[in-house]
Amino acid sequence: MTTATLLKKAAEKDKGVVVLPIAEYESLRRAAERAVPEYYLTGKAAEELDQLVEEGLREHAAGKTRKLRSLADLD
Repeated sequence: MTTATLLKKAAEKDKGVVVLPIAEYESLRRAAERAVPEYYLTGKAAEELDQLVEEGLREHAAGKTRKLRSLADLD
């Protein structure tokens, strides 16, 4: 049996600690890498996306948005 000592301050700072077998960790890590690709925008594309997000946040704050359960609710 292996013992580990964890510092309470470090665990609180990181909002917790998870202990997994290496094989399970590697499996989860590989699955996460395939799940969502990362895109980095620069220049005009980044500025346009920033403006779109700002507009959406303004509309949400103004109450112009609604929660949908599916795309069929758009009608």
